[in-house]
Amino acid sequence: MSRRRRTGVWRVAVRSGTVPRAYVALGSNLGDRERTLREALGALGAEDGVEIVAVSSLIETAPVGFIDQPPFLNGVAALETERSARALLDLLLDMERRFGRSREGVPAQGPRTLDLDLLLYGDAEIDEPGLRIPHPRMHERAFVLGPLAELAPGLEIPGRGTVEANLAELH
Repeated sequence: MSRRRRTGVWRVAVRSGTVPRAYVALGSNLGDRERTLREALGALGAEDGVEIVAVSSLIETAPVGFIDQPPFLNGVAALETERSARALLDLLLDMERRFGRSREGVPAQGPRTLDLDLLLYGDAEIDEPGLRIPHPRMHERAFVLGPLAELAPGLEIPGRGTVEANLAELH
């Protein structure tokens, strides 16, 4: 179950070029969730080699798995980046730490100040230790696919079909 928090999609001018378009899932369920997500996006966009080109509406969703925790605020951001997929992932993990995320002593799918998951990196399919693209569980998560469909209707998830087809399989 999810509820729209804001309407409309935040967009900025898209630069032309050959840099990959990456999609990052956004989530938070501790503290001022919306403020945390907005500040994290600002910090991410200030990094060298990263340009945020669009952000979906934010939706409130019930927790998955470990359910004894507050609801999440989720969305998706589209980025253009000069960084490699590995370098972008490292940046996202560092950003989570800077915003107070700790993975120690917290159950899997437990509460978090900030969650940034690299969903897609261009049309790449990557399977390396600690880095799998497309994200291995994105097709199971309506709170990812809905905002992604809002940003990029018709987007092909490598090896899985369109975002909309994946979303329809969940309903």
